[in-house]
Amino acid sequence: MIPAAFEYHAPTSIGEATALLARLGEDAKVLSGGQSLIPLMKLRLASPPHVVDINGISGLAGIREADGFLRIGALTRESDLEGSELVRTRYPLLYETTKVIADPIVRNLATVGGNLAHADPANDHPATMLALGAEIVATGPRGERTIAIASFFTGPFATALRHDEILVEVRVPVPAARSGGAYVKLERKVGDFATAAVAVQLTLAADGTCEQVGIGLTNVGLTPIKATAAEAALKGKRPDDAAIVQAAKLAAEASEPSEDLRGSVAYKRDLVRVLTGRALRRALARAEGKR
Repeated sequence: MIPAAFEYHAPTSIGEATALLARLGEDAKVLSGGQSLIPLMKLRLASPPHVVDINGISGLAGIREADGFLRIGALTRESDLEGSELVRTRYPLLYETTKVIADPIVRNLATVGGNLAHADPANDHPATMLALGAEIVATGPRGERTIAIASFFTGPFATALRHDEILVEVRVPVPAARSGGAYVKLERKVGDFATAAVAVQLTLAADGTCEQVGIGLTNVGLTPIKATAAEAALKGKRPDDAAIVQAAKLAAEASEPSEDLRGSVAYKRDLVRVLTGRALRRALARAEGKR
């Protein structure tokens, strides 16, 4: 349980950090909350020669609404999201997701940016950000760029971030009126990774049809999955029971689970179907102002 030897770097500015990453290349790993990286290093499943700790960089934490987005600094701790009245009242999907990440000890240290940059398909935030249509802001030696969340996860534990870039902010569109979201997760025990989980965010038009809908799936594929066929089946239609049943079926078909100790492929696909239906109904009730 002792990591291999590594060189520790503690930059105090984004420029210093990205310059280090540019110089060290693939030999460097960024440390933010450390709740994924440090256990991997202790188990010798990861042995980076260089660790770049960005916790000393000011201005990378915070939660605020500005310019049409909820703007979440990369070093914002999960416990800060959980304790935010703004998140709890206006972003129920994000709030529900944060509450079921690991345990309070982990949430006190783990960061939103680290969760997403780690790109573990079993993590909870990736599917939620897919459902919310979030944007990732990255900074490197060549400046700042914005990455649509749908293009961010490129493979298991792989993202569109360049080796010399740091994720600095997550931007979630401010929900329109008559919007609702929900995250429904099945886990073997409290704090475990999901057997499967489903994130839903939807907006109702004045006539009661689905104006916008996002559906993300957790831990049923090599990457978090955006259930685009299920979304398309709902958009522009009234989300009645028949439409929800059809969307849930399509979400299950979009899943690509593997058999493991948590269940068989068939079980996990059917679980996605059930959880999608539950999440859609809860999100719909919130959009209608019922809870």
